[in-house]
Amino acid sequence: MEQFTNPDQYLLWIDQAIDWVQANILLGPILIQIAACLLAMLPALLLRPTLTSLLARLQNWKPLLHYAGFRRLFSVLPDLAFPLLLVVLVWVLEAIAVQTGYRHNILRLVASLLNAWIVIRLAAAVVNDPVWSRTIAAVAWGLAALNIVGWLDPTIAALDSLAMQVGSFRVSVYGVIKAILSLAVLLWVASFSSRLFEQRIKKVHRLTPSVQVLMSKLLKLVLLSVAVLFALSTIGVDLTALAVFGGAVGVGIGLGLQRIVANLISGVILLLDRSIKPGDVIAIGETFGWIQSLGARYTAVRTRDGTEFLIPNEDLITTQVENWSHTDVKLRLKIPVGISYNCDPHFAIKLCNEAAAKCARVQDNPGPNTLLRGFGDNSVDLEIRFWITDPQNGRGNIISEVLLNVWDAFKENDIEIPFPQRDLHLRSLDPTIRVEMSPTSPKS
Repeated sequence: MEQFTNPDQYLLWIDQAIDWVQANILLGPILIQIAACLLAMLPALLLRPTLTSLLARLQNWKPLLHYAGFRRLFSVLPDLAFPLLLVVLVWVLEAIAVQTGYRHNILRLVASLLNAWIVIRLAAAVVNDPVWSRTIAAVAWGLAALNIVGWLDPTIAALDSLAMQVGSFRVSVYGVIKAILSLAVLLWVASFSSRLFEQRIKKVHRLTPSVQVLMSKLLKLVLLSVAVLFALSTIGVDLTALAVFGGAVGVGIGLGLQRIVANLISGVILLLDRSIKPGDVIAIGETFGWIQSLGARYTAVRTRDGTEFLIPNEDLITTQVENWSHTDVKLRLKIPVGISYNCDPHFAIKLCNEAAAKCARVQDNPGPNTLLRGFGDNSVDLEIRFWITDPQNGRGNIISEVLLNVWDAFKENDIEIPFPQRDLHLRSLDPTIRVEMSPTSPKS
């Protein structure tokens, strides 16, 4: 603790710092590099307004505005106009210094810091996950630090030396890291490209919805497969060796993944034959609803109460499916109605037709038609038939509306809706039994 209270110690530290600055910084090559970086700031400042306006226009680029990550990226780019220009100019100066054999350690330091800062800002804008954002920031600063001190190439060589031989294939730590990074970047690019192409495909109205989904799924599968193959090629994997691996995978699929493969193939068949498509109204088993999406393994069906069922594609192929909008959206509904035997069925039929015609969703051509279906135990059985063209809006609500109109019409015109009734006949085996009724005596 005495050295911190001794003024002479502080003077000694100051002298040592001055000597270090004179020996390492106040040198001709160092000062020239610092001056070059300062001069590079002038054209960067002059070109900054132009680049800022160009980058700001990207915020109105409609093809990419559907993705939140790109909206956040484009909102950050105008603020990075100056560092982007500066880092490009510093790269040019460093390349000139390398070609002329001049010292470029300060230029490399400035370029590394700018690169790390730009990458971190872009990653924070694009990556919404804080864990991945911090991971990218740590990797960027680590690479920048290694490049500043000149340890980047030795570190790569050291990681590459940590390797093991697997047959004729050499696996190193550096190769694995490079493959992981390449795979992550390529998968992100493939996923973004597939979403972009999917948006474009949906705008082609000449294609049916099922063909659009099929093309989108196939394109995404192809892009992801290409990304994986490119990532494997970056570490020197011989792609011809995948033929043997593919055969083994085929055997595994045939033995253990039969249902999964069946669902995948069924999904392709459904998309090709267009038996069902997004937006169709279907009924399968006890499930009735609208097809929300067609996936590779399942089909999402949403019911009127908001429940979403994930039905395996194989079930849609092997079981009976009612598609209410396959070739025509027109649908006929039938509602049973009973009237009393004391009422005029001709008049009741007229009232039923008028009640159904009052509903806006009921079609006028062909209009409602009520038939007499039979003579029941307690009522004359009628059946109201009418057509609708929007089954996706539900059938229970339109049936309820028609029945309410029928109820009002029957009440206004004294048409009785009977309820179940039974006649009870009492028989006695002894004809001498008499039944007498006498008034009860008052209580005392």
